[in-house]
Order: sequence, then structure tokens, then C-alpha cells
Amino acid sequence: MKFNQKSILIAVPTLNEEANISACLNGLYEQAPDATIVVVDGNSTDRTQQIVRELMHDIPSLKFWKNDRRIQSSGVNMAVSRCGTQAHEILIRCDAHAVYPPDFIALILNDFNAHDIASVVVPMDATGHNAFAKGAAWIVDTVLGNGGAKHRGGRFTGLVDHGHHAGMRLDWFRSVGGYDTDFSHNEDAEYDYRVTRAGGKIWMNGDARISYHMRGSLWALQRQYFNYGRGRARTCAKHGLRPKFRQSLPAVNLFLMLACMVGAIWLPWLVVLPTLYILTLIGISLVAATKLRNLSGLWAGPALAAMHNAWAAGFVHTRLRGVSCA
Repeated sequence: MKFNQKSILIAVPTLNEEANISACLNGLYEQAPDATIVVVDGNSTDRTQQIVRELMHDIPSLKFWKNDRRIQSSGVNMAVSRCGTQAHEILIRCDAHAVYPPDFIALILNDFNAHDIASVVVPMDATGHNAFAKGAAWIVDTVLGNGGAKHRGGRFTGLVDHGHHAGMRLDWFRSVGGYDTDFSHNEDAEYDYRVTRAGGKIWMNGDARISYHMRGSLWALQRQYFNYGRGRARTCAKHGLRPKFRQSLPAVNLFLMLACMVGAIWLPWLVVLPTLYILTLIGISLVAATKLRNLSGLWAGPALAAMHNAWAAGFVHTRLRGVSCA
């Protein structure tokens, strides 16, 4: 079986993406004019919906739906249920705030034609539009920031158990029930677990790289990673999984930091560990500023602390509450 552009359904979940949506949709249409493109908007309060409606005059294959549940998992499922026809065999998920290479669709399609696989995933290269985001982007593409995850700045091509979602065979997507719409975050990793458990194979294409814009403030990054931690905890609860070693380290670090700061009331020498942690973060910031040749690198340390500790807080908070995903 050979897949072509007409067999592709492109789902683009959006929420307040007026700055990015036009370039995203025009770029996708240029790559795959015969594919069906569906924007599923989570009730944006900016001009996103207006821009999409205007673009529908120039992009004949573009469709638009409102997603009252707002979350991406619900939006992608809606695109499949409302616009996925028998002619559609491949689902490609795209994020409006990501930047896609001009051959992205072709590379994904080629992988499905070359391999017996259920999904194609891709690596992400982090970028930043302001000083904080540039520092955060530098650290997230290192092993300290991503724990060695293959889809974060890596170059790996081959079979994996998870990666940034790009393409999914629609027969597999439907057979495992699509995304779990109880998940606002980590829905992709939870989906990948169900696919691999059912015998599906996931292929990472190291050449189909996308650029991802990091959050522009410390607060926004903390909130994002807190939700990431919550999502991972819910995946573990749903499937009875233990977190991977690299995912356990932030929680262990957070526990040790808190324990030492409390214990230092009685044993002052316990401040040594938090002090070493802070000095390490300062050192990372200095290295980042040197590597980037820009003072924006000084944000790398604070960004790393935000990512580690917010993720850990979200994970621990959710596990202690005993939240399940039933």
C-alpha cells in the first residue's frame, strides 16, 4: 500500500495563535495542497479564528471547528471524528507555534511508505524569541534539561517508544481509541504506550526536525512543566507504570532540597546540598552565556531549576492525591 497526499488529514489544534497561525497553515498548504487541513480551535480570545476563516478563501482544503473543551487531545480527536473520511489513512498533527521544514510532510509520508509502522515521531530543536526563552532553549536541548530524551534536540533515526507526535496511521489511531481526552498534557506519551503495548511500532525520523518556541517567562515555563509532571503522573497511574530513572531524578532532587532546608533549622550543615545545587545552576548559566556569547544564557540556570522542580512538584502532587485516569 502506498500513501499519497490525498490520504492525509492534518490536524492543527490552536489556542490564541494569531501570531503564528497564518504562516503555519500557508506553509502546510504549500507542502501538501491535496491534503485536508483542519484547525480545531479551543475558543481563542485573539484573532486566531478570524484569521483562519479568512485563509479558508485561499486554502480550499482548510476546515475549521471550535473545540469547547480547549485541550489538544480533544481537538485532534474531533478533527478525526468530524473530518476523517475513508479516503484518509494518515493523520498528521501539527502545532501552530512550531516551525516545520519545507519537506516535513514528504518525509513523514515517505516513512509510512517505507516502513510497517503505526506512527512517525520527530525531534524538536528549541528556540527562543526573548532573552529568557533563549536561555531556556539552550538548556532544554542538553541532557541536563531533557534527561537524554531522543526527541529533544537529538539526531536519532529508528524505532523508539516515544517522541514528538507527527504522523499516525488512522487505522491504529482508531483501533486504540485515539487520544485519551482526560489528558490535557502527556496525551502523546500515553497514546504511544497504548500503541506499543498493542504491537504497533513507532519510527523516529531524525531529519524531519521541527523548531519549537520555548515559553517566554519563568512563570509560564513553571506552569508548563508542572502540567507536564501532572500528565506523566496520570499516565503512570492509569497504566500502573513506574517512572523512568531520568523522570525520577527531579522528584528525588526536590525532596532532598526541601528536606535539607527544613532540617537545616536543627542541623545547619544540611544547607550544603541546596548551596551546591544553587552554585551548579549559577555555573550552568555562566557556561550557557559563554556558549551563546550572549547574556541571555544567564537564564539557563533559573530555567533548569523551573523545569526540574515544577515537573517534580506536578508529578508528586498528583501521585500523592492518588489521581487516576479512569
